[in-house]
Amino acid sequence: MAIQRALLSVSDKSGLLDFARGLEARGVEILSTGGTAKHLADNGVKVKDVSDYTGFPELFDGRVKTLHPKVHGGLLQRRDDDQDKRDASKHEIPVIDLVVVNLYPFEQTVAKKDVTLEQAIENIDIGGPSMLRSAAKNHKWVTVVCDPADYPVVLAELDEHEGDTSLATRERLACKVFLRTSSYDAAIGNFLNHQQVTHKTFSVSLPLYSELRYGDNPHQNASLYGNFGDCYTKLHGKELSYTNVLDIHAAAGLIHEFRRPTLAILKHTNPCGVGCADEDLREAWQKAFETDKQAPFGGVIVINRSMPLSLARVISEIFTDVIIAPDFDADARAHLQKKKNLRLIQMLPEAFEALSDPVIRSAPGGLMVMDSDPRALGLEDLETKVKTKRPPTREELEAMRFAWRVVKHVKSNAIVFASHDRTLGIGAGQMSRVDSCRIAVWKAAEAGLSLKGSVVASDAMFPFADGLIACAEAGATAAIQPGGSMRDEEVIAAADERELAMVFTGSRHFLH
Repeated sequence: MAIQRALLSVSDKSGLLDFARGLEARGVEILSTGGTAKHLADNGVKVKDVSDYTGFPELFDGRVKTLHPKVHGGLLQRRDDDQDKRDASKHEIPVIDLVVVNLYPFEQTVAKKDVTLEQAIENIDIGGPSMLRSAAKNHKWVTVVCDPADYPVVLAELDEHEGDTSLATRERLACKVFLRTSSYDAAIGNFLNHQQVTHKTFSVSLPLYSELRYGDNPHQNASLYGNFGDCYTKLHGKELSYTNVLDIHAAAGLIHEFRRPTLAILKHTNPCGVGCADEDLREAWQKAFETDKQAPFGGVIVINRSMPLSLARVISEIFTDVIIAPDFDADARAHLQKKKNLRLIQMLPEAFEALSDPVIRSAPGGLMVMDSDPRALGLEDLETKVKTKRPPTREELEAMRFAWRVVKHVKSNAIVFASHDRTLGIGAGQMSRVDSCRIAVWKAAEAGLSLKGSVVASDAMFPFADGLIACAEAGATAAIQPGGSMRDEEVIAAADERELAMVFTGSRHFLH
């Protein structure tokens, strides 16, 4: 049966005019509400306001406008049920065959840093989800659209099916509605739950963004949910795998720590090398690459400036899996795209905003949810946090700040030797901190880099003096660490014996 009557009520008006004009051209009567009705009428679309249709005015500053039997009765009545037909006739409730609704922007509202509870509550949509659910429940007869991307599909189907849509399409759109309303309700519940500090429940409902090539291993399937495309755009290369996504997120977090032109190389989410330069990113590349010339094979490169051709030519000489940048100069992109397997990823501004999203991990029987760790803590007023007899020099303080920003992104136990603008040796993920120290020293020696006069950063306290002593014997003259060990005094004494300067940040940056 051809669609005769449609109800349109949207917050996101993209594509709405063309869709409404398409419905009007096909003889569909259009009902609408508030701002949507005005928008359509102002642009020449014939529309009947829902208040005129129901004979009941909007109430309470628009909070009540579609919560009416003539609306929901029009959506929920079964076209083949005799009792429904008698009820509809008796109460003069005509059918509504098509509903187009997208919801108040609750998620966008609460994403604002200064949002108030009152503002959030006013952006909780009531009538919209109710209409969507009524229409979706009755999808055997009613077409329901919650995504502007489906407008062209519906218009095309009206032409293909004599003014109606196919049942398969109605089923797909109904499923989309229930996924959308469940994610909307989850966002509201999570926000209010956090506001009330109850944390009794946590819900996640996200749309499928893409199927990934595979998980940790090719025999493991993996899928990516959410709005990854709002943060990153793949410009070239094969589809992403699970590990690619992890690496991209890790790379964005690391590069976000730096304001100077910076390049980092990562492998399995760990930094292999990081370098800064005044202007020429090739210099930053050289500093990062020299830290470890073996590990970057098949790794990830990230920069915080647009990719120039001069750098693209240099880094294309080694096999790289992913290159990430805020932009790519046209000639650099063309050069890199000659490698068909190389993935080029553009970081969008939202990528850095997403670093503040909570960390969610599976746990036996459920999930763990943790606040993010988006910035290096404890770097303010380092001069006041000196624990040794000798204070660090100005150059050592600068190197400390650099090393601390890097070590935060190395898997625990983490040790980083650095100067003010480059890493020199990195030890990651060992069961004891002294082993990470030994690995960092060994890696520097393998790379032919001297640690004499370097600064060492430890992501957590030195539990014993042995780790610090190993670093000092390797050539470090200063150390930055959180402090907090029962043996802090022993560690400080060991530093003083070797005239090593040390500061305690007071903040730990474990990464598991």
